[in-house]
Amino acid sequence: MSIHQLVENCDETFCIDNEALYDICNRTLKLTTPTYGDLNHLVSATMSGVTTCLRFPGQLNADLRKLATNMVPFPRLHFFMPGFSPLTSRHSQPYRSYTVQDLTHQMFDSKNMMAACDPRHGKYLTVAAMFRGRMSMKEVDEQMLNVQNKNSAYFVEWIPNNVKTAVCDIPPRGLKMAVTFIGNNTAIQEIFKRVGDQFSAMFRRRAFLHWYTGEGMDEMEFSEAEANMNDLISEYQQFQDATVDDEVQIE
Repeated sequence: MSIHQLVENCDETFCIDNEALYDICNRTLKLTTPTYGDLNHLVSATMSGVTTCLRFPGQLNADLRKLATNMVPFPRLHFFMPGFSPLTSRHSQPYRSYTVQDLTHQMFDSKNMMAACDPRHGKYLTVAAMFRGRMSMKEVDEQMLNVQNKNSAYFVEWIPNNVKTAVCDIPPRGLKMAVTFIGNNTAIQEIFKRVGDQFSAMFRRRAFLHWYTGEGMDEMEFSEAEANMNDLISEYQQFQDATVDDEVQIE
């Protein structure tokens, strides 16, 4: 039901998944029993990176309106896969120094994504990267172009120059430089498929339905929401398979 509302009434949706956060805490941060504080720290670091250009000066600023303009090629496809770099265990953090190249490679790593889906199973429609700290714009542009050229198969060919960068001079507390990653990737449909399968299994047996109908909702609203989500999955797949020469009809 919430995805149905987000499709229709939202401009930008950042998909952050508990499963992905736990994986990052276990694999990358080496936390055997992560707390809610650890999970919330990842979320806050990522989302503060998204809004950093609204709060601090930088060489190349980007606000949420510019982000939406560059990241959303079609109105319904506004579900983003966020990430953050550098991510490293607390024990090794004092001994690690990062370059722009390190940050760029890590932020495109599937293990860094905060949504539980693999970007290698889809294609990037658009990408935005918010760099923070003292760094050269030239180096940022070179590294981003380098990643695009090396991984061109993972970017749709019919949106040229589909990577946007912003650079803010003020780094996060405790770091010399960092980057927040936002990807509009067709692999996000994996999350919707997973939610759809779980919903279908319960809806077939009308499990928990009485709580909603008792509050005045109609059963048809659930069917509409399911159909809308299935349409969204089909749209993501359609644009993943599209080529430059295709003529796609948008309703």
